[in-house]
Amino acid sequence: MIRIGIIGATGYTGLELLRWLRRHPAAEIAWLTSESSAGQQLGDVFAAPPETAQQALIPWEQADLSGADVVFCCLPHVAAQGPVAAARRSGARVIDLSADYRLHDPASYETWYGHPHHETDLLRDAVYGLPELHREAIAQAELVANPGCYPTSVILGLAPLARRGWLSGTVIADSKSGVSGAGRKPSLKTHFVEANENFSPYSIGRTHRHIAEMEQELAQLDTGNDWQLIFSPHLLPVTRGILSTLYVNLPQRVDGAELRALYSDTYGAEPFTFLLPEGQVATLAHTTNSNYCAIGLTQVPESLTLIVTVSIDNLVKGASGQAIQNMNILFGLDERMGLL
Repeated sequence: MIRIGIIGATGYTGLELLRWLRRHPAAEIAWLTSESSAGQQLGDVFAAPPETAQQALIPWEQADLSGADVVFCCLPHVAAQGPVAAARRSGARVIDLSADYRLHDPASYETWYGHPHHETDLLRDAVYGLPELHREAIAQAELVANPGCYPTSVILGLAPLARRGWLSGTVIADSKSGVSGAGRKPSLKTHFVEANENFSPYSIGRTHRHIAEMEQELAQLDTGNDWQLIFSPHLLPVTRGILSTLYVNLPQRVDGAELRALYSDTYGAEPFTFLLPEGQVATLAHTTNSNYCAIGLTQVPESLTLIVTVSIDNLVKGASGQAIQNMNILFGLDERMGLL
């Protein structure tokens, strides 16, 4: 059995982790932490099933870090730096679901997150945890930086084109996320009255922090072309799910069959990422409550424009499910274990 500790277990990603790990045949929960609810049981702060309702919640400083084979850290950015470092010093492998270890360059991290990075040695060792791109490195990693939810959809949608060198000029990512993507801590924009029956963009253009990891990962696949990402996230009045619509001006006219072959060759053997049949577009319903990523391709007639639609569940493939997929890779298990 894999003994698991979860730091920040009462946020949406921590709770989603617990939901999936309960049915994972190789997982055993060693301890849970919560800074806001320490001293209580999980059932006191969340509607939990009987088998986990009596699980104690402790401050992370009291957790037996060395007693876990793997530690999942579900704290917000900046707050995760210290606990992740402590867990690594204890000898545990770590899967961090915050943004703190995703960017390779500490200067870039400080620019986008407005805070210096105090664990630069660990930052250099962290592996970006997108299995479709970095499976072999993840298998050998001690620290996995689980990707953001928006970046997972955008990177998977564009990676085949980047590898072929077919990104150029302005690439537009128009993305929509369910309200759970904003986290469990309430804010005005996620208040029911503000979000219900509304549809609102935020941090549009080149202001959203996730641009940094999207461009970092795509640039590693395409080092020879000059292109720029414009990212427009929106808040959907639904609980979960992400739909990204990506607009790419191809540098040359490409036959539709060649495009489909490119994506099929890239993802045909992947356990969770799949290309939809010709003529279909991705929708939230293709992936909600699953670890799947659905991709649809639409070419604009008499144009070089390709529209890629990508759907994931922001709490699963965009966070906790992908973290479990990474855990399975770390421990040499079938990637699908506990996720189907």
